[in-house]
Amino acid sequence: MIKRFTFIALLLLNVINAHSQGLLNSNIHGNFEFNGQYYFQDSVIGAPDVPEKFLNNSFLNLNYEYQDFYAGLRYESYRNPLLGFERDYTGSGIPFWFVRYKKDAIEVTAGNFYEQFGNGLVLRSYEDRGLGYDNAINGVRVKFTPIAGVTFKGLVGVQRNFFTVGEGIVRAADVDWNLNESIKKWKDKKTQVILGGSFVSKFQIDDDNTYILPENVANGSGRFNVLRGGWNIGGEVAYKINDPSYTNGYIYKPGSAVLLTATYSKPGFGFNFGIKRIDNMSYRSDRNAVLNSLIINYLPAMTKTHTYILASFYPYATQPNGEFGIQAETFYHIKEGKFLGGARGADLSINYSRAQSIDKQPTADPTEGYTSEFFKGGDAVYFEDFNVEFNTKIRKDLRMILTYVYLNYNKDVIEGRPGFGHVYSHIGIAEFNWKINTKRSFRTELQHLYTKQDDGSWALFLAEYSVTPHWFLAGFDEYNYGNDDEDRKFNYFNLSMGYTNKANRISVGYGRQRAGLLCVGGVCRTVPASNGFTISVTSSF
Repeated sequence: MIKRFTFIALLLLNVINAHSQGLLNSNIHGNFEFNGQYYFQDSVIGAPDVPEKFLNNSFLNLNYEYQDFYAGLRYESYRNPLLGFERDYTGSGIPFWFVRYKKDAIEVTAGNFYEQFGNGLVLRSYEDRGLGYDNAINGVRVKFTPIAGVTFKGLVGVQRNFFTVGEGIVRAADVDWNLNESIKKWKDKKTQVILGGSFVSKFQIDDDNTYILPENVANGSGRFNVLRGGWNIGGEVAYKINDPSYTNGYIYKPGSAVLLTATYSKPGFGFNFGIKRIDNMSYRSDRNAVLNSLIINYLPAMTKTHTYILASFYPYATQPNGEFGIQAETFYHIKEGKFLGGARGADLSINYSRAQSIDKQPTADPTEGYTSEFFKGGDAVYFEDFNVEFNTKIRKDLRMILTYVYLNYNKDVIEGRPGFGHVYSHIGIAEFNWKINTKRSFRTELQHLYTKQDDGSWALFLAEYSVTPHWFLAGFDEYNYGNDDEDRKFNYFNLSMGYTNKANRISVGYGRQRAGLLCVGGVCRTVPASNGFTISVTSSF
C-alpha cells in the first residue's frame, strides 16, 4: 500500500510539474461528489439507530491527458458508508488508478480499468455508484487493432473487493470483427455483419478440506450482430465449465447462457424483442463470495427499468442459478388528428417482460446438481411486467404522461425469503409538465399502487418547481394507506431543494426512506428504512 501511494504521489507531482511548464495539448479534468446524511432514529418505520449520526460517501476523480499518455486516479472516502452500502467500504483511500498509453494500433493500460466483452455474459467490469457496485480489474490490459474492423483485447488481473482485491486471478481475451470495415468488397453493402468471440479463465487455489475444487474455470462465448436498414439482430451464446461455488451450492454442473435480440425502427414506429436462457451462470473470481462481491460476468435482467417511485417498488433481480426470460416492446407515434393523437400527436409504448424457472431434474449424484432440457421451461414464475405509456401534449405548454403497470413479483425467489409468495400489483401514474415560461416549469405526479399482498396499497403525490438554470424545489409523500395493520399506515415524506451553477450542484433535503430493494439492470442492493437530512454536492472541472 505504501508503494502504491508513493507511486501515485510521484505521478501527481510529475503531472503538475509538466502541466505548469505549459506542455501543449495537455489537459487535466475530473469531478467530485459528496453524499451525506444526518440520521434520526425512527423506530416507527424501523429506521435503525446510527451511532455516528452522520454518514457519507464521497469521491474525487482526477485525470490527466498529454499527447498519447493518459493517467488518472480516484480517491474515495466512506466515513462511514451510508446505510444500505456494504460496511466493508468503511475507510478512505485510492482504490482506483491507471496509466494508459495509446499509439497507432496499440493501447496498453496498467492499473485499474473497466471492460466488457460483448453483452457481458462472460465478462463485464463496471461501477454503479448508486448501488455501491464496483468490480474494477487491477492488472494489465492490451488492445490491438491490426487492420480496420478487427480489435483484439487481452487482460490479466484481480478484481476490486472494497478497499482490497480478491484472491482469484482473471485472464481474458476477446476479438471483435466488423466484416464491412475489413473486407473491401463488403464496404458498400447495405447489410453489416459484426462477429465476436471471448474467452475468460479464472484461477483460485483449492484450499477446501471438503471438496476437490477446480482451480482453473473457463468461460467462453461467441456473438453476432446483423444490421440492415432499420433492423438489428444479434445474439450471444456462452458456456462455462463446472464451477462449484457458494451461489450454486457447490455443484459440478457446467453453466450456459443464451441471449437473442431483434430490433426494428423507422420514423414513428419501432419494436424490440429479446429472449434469454440462463443456467448455472454465476461466475466469480472467489467461489465463496456473496452478494455483489467479485462478480466477473453480467446477466441482464431483460426487464424495463422503471423510474417512477411506485412502479419501482418491486424490481427484478437476475437469478443466476437458472431462468428463462423474454421481453417485447413496441413504440408508435400517433399522428395529429388521429384517434388519441389530439392536436399535437402522441407517443404510445407497450412493454411486456417475463422471467420464470427452467426445467430441473435432480441427478442420482447430488454433486452433479441436476439436468435440464434446453427447450423446456419450469413451472415457477419469477417476475412479470406489463406496462403501457401514453405521452402527449394537451396544449403547447402542458405535457401529460399516463402510465399503467401490472406486476407479478415472486418475493420468495427474488428476495430469497421463503414464505411470502407472489405480490400482484396494479399501478396507475399521471404526470403533468407545465412550462410556465422560458425559465420556470412545474411538474407533478399522481401515483397509485393497488395490491392485496405484502403491505397493501400505496398512494403518492409529487410536485417539483424549477427555475432554470439554477434552482429547483421538490417534495413528495408516499402513503401506505392500504396496510392491514393500522399502526403501520405510514407516510414517507421527502422535501428537497437544490442550486446549480454551471458544473457545480448542491442539494439538501429531509425525509423518510422506506425499506426495500434498489435494482439496476438486475443487480440489487437492500435499502434500509431511514429518517434524516441529506446533502449532495457535485462538481466537474
